[in-house]
Amino acid sequence: MGEDGLPVPAAYDGEVEVRGANVMRGYLGRPDATAEVFHDGWLRTGDRGRLDDDGYLTLVGRSKDMIIRGGENIYPKEIEDVLERHASVGASAVIGIPDPVWGEIVVAYVQPASGCHVDPVALQEHCRGLLTRFKRPARIHVVDHLPLNAVGKIAKPVLRQLASVANSEGGD
Repeated sequence: MGEDGLPVPAAYDGEVEVRGANVMRGYLGRPDATAEVFHDGWLRTGDRGRLDDDGYLTLVGRSKDMIIRGGENIYPKEIEDVLERHASVGASAVIGIPDPVWGEIVVAYVQPASGCHVDPVALQEHCRGLLTRFKRPARIHVVDHLPLNAVGKIAKPVLRQLASVANSEGGD
């Protein structure tokens, strides 16, 4: 679905919405939260996706993770997939941070693959060959370990906080 609540044509990104007997009816005791995620009986998943001409869905990212740089929508998953194709990268996380010119810029955090060293310059060159200019990370931070949340997923809010502190201190 588009931002206007109407279906988007094939090959265009929209929010994935679902409904059916196996979909939750709402949040227990939280009618306000339930109202936020339901639209005419459809559950807004928070996932962004695109249907092809045959009706197959490809997930492209999460709405809350989307980076908007100079009016262009950037899905971190696409950049993370490119970073993780490099042999030296074990895991990655991409976030957007505020920028006075572009609105947001792309910042990548990478964890080296076991026994490897990550060269940020070589990684930028790798990205140059696989991503359009506006999607390339403006900064690449190499970290020993990416922070994980309680269920073992990368904790992007922690990375956003680290980036915020670094920006307020004038450093990387």
